[in-house]
Amino acid sequence: MAAPKNVLLVVADDLGKSLGCYGETAIRTPHIDALAKDGTVFDNAFASTASCSGSRSVIYTGLHTHENGQYGLNHYTHHFMTFDHIPTAPKLLRDHGYLTGIVGKIHVGPLSVYPWEVVRESPTRDVTWVAEQVDSFLQQAKQEQNPFFLAVGYMDPHRDSTRGGFGNGDDQVAAEDPEYQPENVKVPEFLSDIPEVRQELAEYYRSIGRVDRGLGLLIDSLEKHEFDDNTLVIFMSDNGPPFLNSKTTLYDAGIRLPLIIRQPNGPKNVFNPNLISFVDILPTILDWTGYLENTNVPSRRKGRSLLPILSATSVADKSWTKVFGSHTFHEITNYYPTRFLRTSRYKYHRNVAWKLDFPFSTDLYASLSWEGIRNHGEQVKIGSRPLKSYIQRPPEELYDMQEDPREVTNLASDPEYKDLLRDLRRQLEQWQRDTQDPWLVRDGVSLHEMQGHIDAGLKIPDRFDFDVHAPGSRT
Repeated sequence: MAAPKNVLLVVADDLGKSLGCYGETAIRTPHIDALAKDGTVFDNAFASTASCSGSRSVIYTGLHTHENGQYGLNHYTHHFMTFDHIPTAPKLLRDHGYLTGIVGKIHVGPLSVYPWEVVRESPTRDVTWVAEQVDSFLQQAKQEQNPFFLAVGYMDPHRDSTRGGFGNGDDQVAAEDPEYQPENVKVPEFLSDIPEVRQELAEYYRSIGRVDRGLGLLIDSLEKHEFDDNTLVIFMSDNGPPFLNSKTTLYDAGIRLPLIIRQPNGPKNVFNPNLISFVDILPTILDWTGYLENTNVPSRRKGRSLLPILSATSVADKSWTKVFGSHTFHEITNYYPTRFLRTSRYKYHRNVAWKLDFPFSTDLYASLSWEGIRNHGEQVKIGSRPLKSYIQRPPEELYDMQEDPREVTNLASDPEYKDLLRDLRRQLEQWQRDTQDPWLVRDGVSLHEMQGHIDAGLKIPDRFDFDVHAPGSRT
């Protein structure tokens, strides 16, 4: 009898690519780096959305947020929920005979749609407690002789409820984690090099170190229970670092994230350049576990298993050279629908509600780094981006990611790029049609919602926004 194929999915909260295995020398992440040497590191892994709940829903459903309904944050007053009819990883694998569990942060709902059998939800940053819960789960799986799917959601390195903290105030939680000095951190190019930013990055680094220590404990537990030889381990983040120009934006700093996959007896020490999306995570898990789709109920998932390309050190084929994404809300008051298409060379953003100011999430607005940036000099910049460009965005943005990886010089109005802009716009809109996106808009209204009227003869002007100076619809 073949050994069961288990899955351990580990999701850090607000973790960017500040890891040794991605070339960061200012921080120590030995356990994450060890996992990377034992598996595949994806250099171009993209979240669909840059918000915690939304991104996790994409991971668990293989569908973008505008498809699964988890448009924004799940908790408190925001209360965004995944649609009742959406199949999720815990539901599919539970029906497949797997013991399913989650430890730590859940941040999606309702639980009737995510029916994990073992639920140990907690906002704790005590990675030792998390490891103890994981150890208990693994003991149960071993006793029941069941294959398992276990998700672990760390709170770190998310900000805490203080203005500049990252959960490092409790000595019992952080005592073992290395401290960093502000003068020794590396300020990423998307941020401004000022004292407040450096101070927060030093705290952020320590919180990342706690994730690293926690992952080491989980790997130890797998080995203790002799599951290391038949468990697919996936380590990833939900969205980028909790700083401006990153989290809640669809700039690369917010969505180009760490992804490490270790397959038992699979490739080792691979640095993979293929462009992959988080909609590919669930298909990968289902492929590994041998789940067979019900052909009588066609799946809406467009993602693909990553297992066939785990060993790739070059782009497998052209189909792995572009990804799409969808962000609509963060908090309930943070409405700013944007869609993006990222290719190997270019990035296209469509800002649907571009006439609105880009909103601040609560944690970013209250941060010491933002306070320092907004009061630093007469011409305020966030990294190299003028503050006005961050707050007031045009309907379309186009960037050459080879020449301008920080997405500062918008080429959308440059006549030289007119044909490219049209082609990327066309591809994005086709993807919106394929995924039934309600935010495919003409004349300020949703084409998806208007489809019945369009079928009945309604003519909608071919322009993004309603024009009060030329309201007529007849040509």
